[in-house]
Amino acid sequence: MNKFGPLIAANLRRRRGPPTGRWHLDEMVVKIGGKRMYLWRAVEDEGEVLDVLVQKRRNKDAAMNLLRKLLRNQGIHPETITTDKLSSYRAAAKILGLTSRHRPGGMRESNRVENSHLVIRRRERKQQKFKSQGSAQRFLASHSAVYNTFNIQPHLISRSTLRILRAQADRVWEAATVAA
Repeated sequence: MNKFGPLIAANLRRRRGPPTGRWHLDEMVVKIGGKRMYLWRAVEDEGEVLDVLVQKRRNKDAAMNLLRKLLRNQGIHPETITTDKLSSYRAAAKILGLTSRHRPGGMRESNRVENSHLVIRRRERKQQKFKSQGSAQRFLASHSAVYNTFNIQPHLISRSTLRILRAQADRVWEAATVAA
């Protein structure tokens, strides 16, 4: 995963369409090498992971790092940014001039990003915790691109449509891994 993972992830991201303008941001606590770290995540309203950032702090500067990275890498400015009520988001949005787009909501508004943490918790258990901040960042960035490719919600579509979407995901995966 360390050797070809970032290359495959970059190929998958290149083939992905532009994200929607409604972003959900959240942070979660992870233990990395026995230390408490924060995993900052951005998810669009359709469930695709936009970006993942592992940081030591949960303050305004950490929120600024995530927002700057998102604005730089996504190529679009968001219509809305939904967060929990952490004041770091409000301070970072104020500095970046995004206060008109920032929606500090409760738990119900940030359910999209809260549910996307479950996949990471599952991977964390399988790997018996992450060993270092750098390896966690590399793995989670690569994992999010692969997850986005194969994240088809079968309960929302018919079987014939599901087969078509899975075949399309397999073709995208083949093209991304051949180039790596």
